[in-house]
Amino acid sequence: MNVFARTVSVLFHPLLMATYLFSMLSLALPSALLPLQPASHLTFIALIFIVTFLLPVSNIGIFKIFGTIRSFAMKERRERILPFIFISAIYVAVTYLFYSKTGLRPTDNFLKLMIIIDLLVIISTVTTFFFKVSVHSIGIWGLAGITLLLTKIAEVDTLFYITLGLIILAGIVMSSRLYLQAHNSREVMWGAVLGLATSIAGMLILF
Repeated sequence: MNVFARTVSVLFHPLLMATYLFSMLSLALPSALLPLQPASHLTFIALIFIVTFLLPVSNIGIFKIFGTIRSFAMKERRERILPFIFISAIYVAVTYLFYSKTGLRPTDNFLKLMIIIDLLVIISTVTTFFFKVSVHSIGIWGLAGITLLLTKIAEVDTLFYITLGLIILAGIVMSSRLYLQAHNSREVMWGAVLGLATSIAGMLILF
C-alpha cells in the first residue's frame, strides 16, 4: 500500500497537472485548445511539460542543493514558501511569454486555461504563507473543476467521463496523501476546496 500511495503521489504531482490537462483536451476536445491546430498539439504539450514541470523541478533541485529545503517533499510549511514563490513566478512568466511572443490573445482558450492554472499555483503559494495545505489536492481538484465546466460549456459527452474519472482519482490522491501522513485531513480537505473553488471561479469568469 505504501508503494501504491507513493506512486500515486508521484504520477499526479501538482506540477504535472498542466501537462495532463492539455493532453486530455488534445484527445477529447481539441477545440478547447484553439487557436492551436491539432497537428501542433504534440509539440505544444512537450513544451508545456518542459516549462511547467521540468523547469520548476530543476528550480526545486537548486533549492535542495543549497540547503533551502531539506527534501523534495518539503514537509514543513516554512520551507515551501520560497520555492512556491519561484514556481509561481515561472508559471506567470511562461504565460506572459506565450501571450507576448506567440500572438495569442487573452480571448483564446489556451491562454484562458493557462491563466486559471496560474491562479491555482498562486493560490497554493498565498495559502502556504498562513498554513500548510495539500497542493496535490489543489492540483487534482483544480483539474476536475476545469473539465467539469468545460463539459457544461462544450455540451459533449467526451469530457463527462473524464471528469468522473478525475473525481474518483481525486479521492485516491487525497487518500494516498493521508496514508503517507504527508498531510492531515484538514490540509487535504482545504486543498480540495481551494482547488475546486479557484478553477470553477476562473472558468466562470473567463469562459
